This record gives sequence, structure tokens and C-alpha cells, in this order.
Amino acid sequence: MSDVLAELNDVLRARKNADPETSYVARLYQKGLDTILKKIGEEATETVVAAKGGDARQVVRETADLWFHSMVLLSHLDIPVAEVLAELGRRAGKSGLEEKAGRDPRG
Repeated sequence: MSDVLAELNDVLRARKNADPETSYVARLYQKGLDTILKKIGEEATETVVAAKGGDARQVVRETADLWFHSMVLLSHLDIPVAEVLAELGRRAGKSGLEEKAGRDPRG
């Protein structure tokens, strides 16, 4: 499953050097962090609305948009997707309550 994420991560990194006139992702990078964060907020809201509407296919499409823009953020900040996957792996097998209780309150 993570092969798709790894491939997308590679494409997003390559788009950092692309022409913003021909690449949507390059345009996001050029506009900067606030624009990327705004897109994530929009996509999160659209995902919530789709879920409330009960259309599973629309939820899938909106979630894909949300994940995509979240990955743009990670790439913009030079955070490898592998770090997020490693964090999810670290949490695997723990209850959510146990995992939260074990977090450092300072972040």
C-alpha cells in the first residue's frame, strides 16, 4: 500500500523544480505554506461534508484530495512521508487511549 505513497512523494519532490505555469503542485509550492494549509483546510471540510452526505465514493475522492494536499505539505516542509508511516507503525497495536497517554505533553 505504501508504494503509491512513495511514488507520489517522489513526484511531489520533483515538482519543486517544475514550472508553476504548468504544474499545480509547483504553483502551490510557489504560493507558500499559507496557501497549502488553506487547501488542506478546504479538503478536510469537503471530506467531512462528503461523509455527512453518506456517499462512499465521494468520501473516497475527498479523502484522496486531503491526503494529496497533506503530502504536498510534508514535501514543502521537507518531511519524508516515511516519517509519517513510521509514526503510524509505532502506534500500531496500541489502543488509542494507551498511545495518547504515552505522548510527551510538550509535543
